[in-house]
This record gives sequence, C-alpha cells and structure tokens, in this order.
Amino acid sequence: MTFYDEIGGHETFVRLVAVFYREVALDPVLKPMYPEEDLGPAAERLTLFLVQYWGGPTTYGETRGHPRLRMRHMPFHIDPDARDRWLQHMRTAVDEIGLSPLHEATLWDYLERAAYAMVNTFEPSGIGPAAAGRPTLETRSGQE
Repeated sequence: MTFYDEIGGHETFVRLVAVFYREVALDPVLKPMYPEEDLGPAAERLTLFLVQYWGGPTTYGETRGHPRLRMRHMPFHIDPDARDRWLQHMRTAVDEIGLSPLHEATLWDYLERAAYAMVNTFEPSGIGPAAAGRPTLETRSGQE
C-alpha cells in the first residue's frame, strides 16, 4: 500500500489542494504569481503532481513530463516571504484534512523541504525595479 492509498487516495489530495488554493486566492503576494485568473488549472496541476509523487496514478508525468520543479518555478520571484506564505497556506490545508499524526508528519516534511528548495532569490519583492535587474511580477508579465 502506498502513502497515497493510506491517506485516502485522490480525494484527499483534492481536498488538500482545494483548501490551499482557497487561501492562495486571498494572498496578495502569491496570487499574482499564478498566470490564470482562475486558480483551477493550477490546482489541477498540483493535485496531479502530489498524487503521482505519493504513489497514485502517473497522469502528471504522462501529460506534463518530468516535474522539474525548480525549472518550472524559476520565472517567479520566490523569496523567503513567498515561501513562508506558501507554507502557511499549506499548513492550513494539511490541518484541515485531518491526517493521522504519522501521515501528517510525513507529508509536512516533504512540503517543507519542497518549499525551501523553490526559493530562487533573497531579493525583496515590491514596488519598483527589482534589485540587480531581476524582473518584478509587473515587468515580467509585460515581457511575455
């Protein structure tokens, strides 16, 4: 039995991701990082990724290829503040789905490590030009 099966399969990950994106939708730092106004496509991608990672169907890999998480997140200004906000919203989601203590600890350990690995700058974000010429969310969207 996989971790995916042990915690309830697909529906558990759907619930986790739904709570997470409910919180992201209200976050003034994270929400602008998502290209679609509707967070549904992002939620679907995250659900498929987590399902595959934890031993469920491999739909993510079949439709999107190798996850390459660092590469896919590189265009976004992910500083420690963004990481901490991501973790805060994911913490809310993990708490709401009510896993057993062992499963919760296992999942949280992975989520924390993944969040720390996605940090790609220590330059603060904000209004105006980014330090060292790094594009801000506003200037980047105009370049695409």
